[in-house]
Amino acid sequence: MHLPSILLTASVAAAFPSFNSPYGRSHKPVVTNIQVGPRPFWLVDQMAAGPLKSKLESCSEKPIRHAPAFSISHRGGPLQFPEHSREGMLAGARMGAGILECDVAFTKDRQLVCRHSQCDLHTTTNILLIPELAAKCTVPFQPATASSSATAKCCTSDITRDEFLSLCAKMDSSNPNATTPAEYQYGGPYWRTSLYDNCATTVDHKSYIKLVDSLGLQFTPELKTPQVEMPFQGNYTQEMYAQQLIDEYKQQGIKPARVWAQSFLEADILYWVQHEPAFGRQAVYLDPRVDTAAGYQEAVANMHQLAQQGVRIMAPPIFALLNTSSDGRDIVPSSYAIAAKQAGLDIITWSLERSGPLKQAAAAGEYYVHSIASAIKGDGDMYRIVDVLARKVGVIGIFSDWPATVTYYANCMGFN
Repeated sequence: MHLPSILLTASVAAAFPSFNSPYGRSHKPVVTNIQVGPRPFWLVDQMAAGPLKSKLESCSEKPIRHAPAFSISHRGGPLQFPEHSREGMLAGARMGAGILECDVAFTKDRQLVCRHSQCDLHTTTNILLIPELAAKCTVPFQPATASSSATAKCCTSDITRDEFLSLCAKMDSSNPNATTPAEYQYGGPYWRTSLYDNCATTVDHKSYIKLVDSLGLQFTPELKTPQVEMPFQGNYTQEMYAQQLIDEYKQQGIKPARVWAQSFLEADILYWVQHEPAFGRQAVYLDPRVDTAAGYQEAVANMHQLAQQGVRIMAPPIFALLNTSSDGRDIVPSSYAIAAKQAGLDIITWSLERSGPLKQAAAAGEYYVHSIASAIKGDGDMYRIVDVLARKVGVIGIFSDWPATVTYYANCMGFN
């Protein structure tokens, strides 16, 4: 790509103000040789000509630093690495993410581990290839037939922590036409890769804390909503689960300002606000209400109520924060985004680069971009999305499946 040296005029430079955040500036990362690779430059090259493209081009030879709170590594770097693996987390750190995620689930012996869903082991690990562990799955592997797809359901709560740590993490995928467990292992989207899928290392929550602390970065653990009946085993309550997550940070001496505890359950957020206020002030409400029209309107209407209860950070999916202009061409903040800001709430969003190629995603009405489908022409619009989220919506952080994309923007625009 041809990247000319560009001297921005004062008026253009003024359109891209620096970012001042109260979060995430209290420590230094160990990883300093940040590598964003070719993807950000390829995305810029795909953009239509204009001030945003020119500004992003002008940063092509600028040294890159990590982005303390703005660039958040979603499940590691699952565009190419097995999610919630040690290798994926290290990739996220190398790409300049200031915050690394661990979705937290519990095992049969009530230990906390990093897994996107309590019951996704059949697609994110090799559990089905280990007969003695596969036999413990909630639903053992069932081969495909002429009238049904292959199925399985394996949960962290089916096995112990040590058994979990004996598994290999793999790219999240499955083959619905499989007739054997080996055939079932792969069948994900064509735009992901199994290149780094070489028995990646599974991680429990305590090990995740040690790893991220050793890197000098910040933590965002998500308390996954249980898929088993609670109280688990008759006496392990949701409140115990939520408290255990916080306790593991306290046990390792982690300052609350480095922890962004997340949950889709409002009750979890309010529990932390009330019982662990030092951690609760940075608790992140992953708002599930936006998935229905009625829920979206409810969310817009009660922002002030949540703020009065002590909630400070909302985190809806990207589509909930963006709409298009009346002619369908421009991307603009949504009523949700406006209401959150009016209530004095900060906003984080998820997940950039989860959708695959943007043109196809928009045409299919894919989850993360369906509200702005008419404005999407191709992958060059990735940075249009990021720019509106950053400068018009005013998000304080963006989860991405490939954090380098957000890191590059943050460095170019002064959001770090």
